[in-house]
Amino acid sequence: MSKLVTIYGGSGFVGRYIARRMAKAGWRVRVAVRRPNEAIFVKPYGVVGQVEPVLCNIRDDASVAEVMQGADAVVNCVGILAESGKNGFDAVQADGAERVARAAAAQGISSMVHVSAIGADVESESEYARTKALGEAGVLKHMPDAVILRPSIIFGPEDQFFNRFASMTRMGPALPVVGAATRFQPVYVDDVARVAEMALTDAVTPGVYELGGPDIASFRELMQTMLDVIHRRRMIVNVPFFAARIMAFGFDLLQTLSLGLFTNSMITRDQVRNLTQDNIVSDGARGFADLGISPVALGSVLPEYLWRFRPSGQYDAIKESAKNLRT
Repeated sequence: MSKLVTIYGGSGFVGRYIARRMAKAGWRVRVAVRRPNEAIFVKPYGVVGQVEPVLCNIRDDASVAEVMQGADAVVNCVGILAESGKNGFDAVQADGAERVARAAAAQGISSMVHVSAIGADVESESEYARTKALGEAGVLKHMPDAVILRPSIIFGPEDQFFNRFASMTRMGPALPVVGAATRFQPVYVDDVARVAEMALTDAVTPGVYELGGPDIASFRELMQTMLDVIHRRRMIVNVPFFAARIMAFGFDLLQTLSLGLFTNSMITRDQVRNLTQDNIVSDGARGFADLGISPVALGSVLPEYLWRFRPSGQYDAIKESAKNLRT
């Protein structure tokens, strides 16, 4: 019988790519999510019955252990960018990650991949970065041979970074950003999934790997690249950190006072703290080069999914070409 992997958060941005790769590799894939009915799209990744979404709450011991029954390996892709209700940073990224590792150890599972993030630091002022580090520590406590992946900002067709800012260009002549000078090293989502697949097939030495693409650029430069791809001209306006903190405080306060009826999807105080730090691979860290992988460049992928934000969408190139026709 083929091997079975349980992927927590397997219908998310990164998780779905790992699920697809493992299905193509012949594994049975159990996609553990809070809302299985919204994860039906993963089933066609394999043959009938090969990929199945199952109900799981990463905050509950019994739920986590149950969906892991009979698995040969586990992957934890669960993470949040902002807190909402019971899904706080500590509950999801610290306690949740350790819960998965503890259950895996109890069931005798030897292979685990945990998706963390560059910048994970237990001493960080950012709750996101701090709990990412605590999650890593919890995983290694129970699964010392786990493979931990720390990607920089991840891009791909379903990303919430370039898609979000490209959508904002439709609203006016200016594009506001916080931390325009902060540097990132964007990594293609399927490159991250490829490393996870290698780790699950014992082709990766256990430990921490920082994953960044071939391009290092500031926030402003990334936005300009995006604008070039979508053929729009916008003024990139840097929002000073002091102003961003005031704005974020107001949005966070509104979410609190509304008892969750309003969800702060603009910017949080914790996100502002994160944006004060560069998000690039550390000197001496293990990464793609150690795995023999040449990561995909940003410019080769962005046009494949951002074309819909061009002024004329899919017809933009045709209209541009038509300008050269002689009457």
